[in-house]
Amino acid sequence: MKIVKFGGSSLATGTSVEQALKIILSDTERQVVVVSAPGKRSNDDIKVTDLLIKYANATLNQEDPQEIVRQIFARYQEIGQYFGLNKQELTTIQSILLNLPKKAYPNDSYLMAAFKAHGERLNARLIAMILKHQGIKSRFLDPAEAGLIVTGEPNDALVNPESYLNLDQIKIAPDERVIFPGFFGITPSGHIATFSRGGSDITGAILARGFHADLYENFTDVNGIFAANPHIVAHPRSIKQMTYREMRELSYAGFSVFHDEALIPAIQGQIPINVKNTHEPDNPGTMIVPEKNFEPDNTITGVTSQKHFSALYLHKYLLNKEAGFTLRILQILYQHNIPYEHMPSGIDDITIIFNNDFLNDQLIDQICNEIQSTINPDQLEWIDDYAIIMIVGEGMKKTHGVSRKILDSLDEHQISPQMINQGASQISMMIGTKKEKADEAVKIIYRQFFN
Repeated sequence: MKIVKFGGSSLATGTSVEQALKIILSDTERQVVVVSAPGKRSNDDIKVTDLLIKYANATLNQEDPQEIVRQIFARYQEIGQYFGLNKQELTTIQSILLNLPKKAYPNDSYLMAAFKAHGERLNARLIAMILKHQGIKSRFLDPAEAGLIVTGEPNDALVNPESYLNLDQIKIAPDERVIFPGFFGITPSGHIATFSRGGSDITGAILARGFHADLYENFTDVNGIFAANPHIVAHPRSIKQMTYREMRELSYAGFSVFHDEALIPAIQGQIPINVKNTHEPDNPGTMIVPEKNFEPDNTITGVTSQKHFSALYLHKYLLNKEAGFTLRILQILYQHNIPYEHMPSGIDDITIIFNNDFLNDQLIDQICNEIQSTINPDQLEWIDDYAIIMIVGEGMKKTHGVSRKILDSLDEHQISPQMINQGASQISMMIGTKKEKADEAVKIIYRQFFN
């Protein structure tokens, strides 16, 4: 069995849905299909998920949502009518939309999660209708019915291990197509909670593990994964095969093709992942596989950058002899619920790198003041101008002089790293640099290893 997931751009119009259905029906092993909400039809269009967020906010603010509901339903109606569905068949979707504000929610966060999740929920229902209309045996399977149980925050949920036991009990006929909505699960109390944005990838991986799939095919709008961002490097090399941990490292640092959290269930189930292009389904795309017996065909697999970081630099003499120094810093961060990304250190220095998504000006001032008064460092500097370059490749641990080659090439172009950190796995190297130098650094490193 294959689990197939389609992103929002692959399901934005009747034409694109038709192409997705051709892919599904071209292979009898493609039995379970995970769908996203309809995405943008053009650059100036708006995603259905974003319309649903507007709908939720209008409901919370007690504003008239009639026009927003009309826009949302029109997206599904347009796709349904493309396949000849009549108005009566589509009224189910309209009715579900109109009833969303009438349901009871524990708080505003749960309301927002439920509204957002219906982009996928309604699209899965619609595609199951279309297949049945075409005489194809199909079934809409809701996470509540499947027992996909989640815990955690309403808009940042985590899969519960019980889900895999529940999925293992579901029977799928050999000639049946199951259509499953991505992005959300059901809490133990029966409410909807969503994964982080882009979480349909996570749903696909959960089902791949739960149904013991042979392959998880993730269809998007590009031919697999590239060794660098095409917006930075012109015509970068396509990656034919890579390992789970290479993909995890690169996703974290900016490879947006595949949701970084989505790999975890697939890794746990040792399910290979194939990232493919909906518009060119015969292109082999990129295979993501276990590390065992993997043979890299290049020293590095990919290089990427991410610019939404800041850093706190601390200098204090004899820091290495002061017990509990780091603990006191971490306690301050914990009190403000601020996670940190990395903490490279030296004898008298320590740098703490943060994701800006968890910060604001008030928090920055607070933690700097508290660290200054608690730790009393000789020097404290907040660095806003910070980017991280990530170089990843299974071939790095088998090749001597990779770090020297990278640093020499940057030095030739007057780029001085502010931080260098190599992971214990020896398959990745992280370099901190100024934001305005990040794209240039990616180009330099890419040319060094691929041209």
